[in-house]
Amino acid sequence: MNDQAPWTSNHPFDVEEPVMLITGGGRHRVGSVIAKYFAARNYALALHYHSSEEEAIEGREELQNNGARCEIFKADVTSEDEVSQMVQAVYEKFGRIDALVTTASIWSPTPWGKVTAEDLRKNFDVNTLGTFLCAKAAGEVMVQQPTGGAIVTFGDSSINRPYLDFAPYFISKGAIPTLTQVLAVELADRNPNVRVNCIHPGPVMLPPNTDEEKASRIRELTLLKTADRPEMVAQAVEAFVNNVFMTGVCIPVDAGKHMHCPAERRRP
Repeated sequence: MNDQAPWTSNHPFDVEEPVMLITGGGRHRVGSVIAKYFAARNYALALHYHSSEEEAIEGREELQNNGARCEIFKADVTSEDEVSQMVQAVYEKFGRIDALVTTASIWSPTPWGKVTAEDLRKNFDVNTLGTFLCAKAAGEVMVQQPTGGAIVTFGDSSINRPYLDFAPYFISKGAIPTLTQVLAVELADRNPNVRVNCIHPGPVMLPPNTDEEKASRIRELTLLKTADRPEMVAQAVEAFVNNVFMTGVCIPVDAGKHMHCPAERRRP
């Protein structure tokens, strides 16, 4: 790589097989799609899981059977000690961490009349604190590497136009843009080759068993009238990982949903 112009390389790191840690990557959701995408680009994968051990094992076996280096790591992202141990285990296994993608989150409806302080704490602990703890721990590894690293956080494209029944979730995700900029400033001060950016996904992967009527309604909430395209998120992650001239940036990947304003603030 070193004898090439940086924009002709597949990635900005100084190894043939960079290492990516994906929180929430053990579940069969967006994180696992990102893992498959980067495995095809010769990345070694560290997949985090908390309670989805069976899915994580299946994901690891699938990637390994396709020739990728992949291991799984268990941690509660709300625990500073467990996150630290996970990152240390990843570093000991692979010898470096080039990219971190924080897809681990919780998302469930809570009707307004039933929202409690505990609901807010639970969402904040996983979605906000969990993102911070993982990024801080991985960032401390990256600042020691000459080529630094890339962190991609996950917010939500609807944080500025929230819909009904998800107040705790949106409050927790609304902090992610500021968190991303704080991390970008702090880590670049320690190593200017460490970059932190944010993706605001929209309806990129529909919940299992979504019927066609609901899927059609979700598509209609976007400008491009499309949904359920998780590979588009993987491409956006790749752009952030490879672009060494971007940090502290948040982009929506939502088929224009963040600009589309239906008459009513209906549920998704």
